[in-house]
Amino acid sequence: MSNYKGVKNKSSTIKSLSLTIGLLVITMTLVSFLAHGQLTIPTNKQETPELSQKVKDYSPIVEKHLSEAGKEEYTSVVLALMMQESGGRGNDPMQASESYCGEIGCIDKPALSIKQGVAYFIKVLEKTNGDVKLALQSYNFGEGFIPYVKERGGQYTEELAIDFSAKMYEELKHKNIYSCIREESAQHNACYGDILYVEAVLAYYPNAVTYVDGDSVQVTLDN
Repeated sequence: MSNYKGVKNKSSTIKSLSLTIGLLVITMTLVSFLAHGQLTIPTNKQETPELSQKVKDYSPIVEKHLSEAGKEEYTSVVLALMMQESGGRGNDPMQASESYCGEIGCIDKPALSIKQGVAYFIKVLEKTNGDVKLALQSYNFGEGFIPYVKERGGQYTEELAIDFSAKMYEELKHKNIYSCIREESAQHNACYGDILYVEAVLAYYPNAVTYVDGDSVQVTLDN
C-alpha cells in the first residue's frame, strides 16, 4: 500500500512539473512575440465603414433637397445610401437613372442624380409611412416591393426581400440583365437587386450621423 502511494505521489509530481514547464514555455513565447511586435490580439470590435470624401462633398446639396421637402433629418440616411450606391463616384452617384427615365445611364450630371435620387427616396419613404428599412430596400428593388410587403405583414424583413428578389429574378432572368452580386443571392437564387441592401446601407449610417453633426435628428430605423 505504501508503494502505491509512492507511485501516486511521483505521478502527481511529474504532472505538476509538466504543467509548470508548459506554462513557462507559453509565457516565454508570448513575451518573445510581444518583443518583436508579432502578436496579433484578436478582437470582436468591428470598425464602422466611413463615408468617402466624395460623398461628404455632396452633403450640402443632399441636405438642400431634403430640406426643401421638410425631410432634412434624413440627410445621414441618404448619404449612407449614396455611399452604398457609388461611393460618390461617377456622374450618377445616386444611381438614379432608372427611376428617372426607366433605364441605366441616362443621367450624366451629379446634380441631377442627387436631385432625382433624393426625390425618389422621399417618394418611397412616404409610401412606406416612414419605414426607413422598407424605403431603402424599395429604393433598390423599386416601388413594387412596397405592396408586396404590405400584403405580407406590412413591415420589412430580410426574408421578404429574399422572397421578392427570387420571384422577380425568376420572372425576368430571361432578359439576362441581372446577375448574382453576392454569394447569398446565388444560394437563394435571388439575384434581382441586392437582398442585403438595407444592411449594407445602414453599415455606413453611424459614420454618416457623426459627420453630418450633432444637431441633426437621428431618424428611427425601426417602426
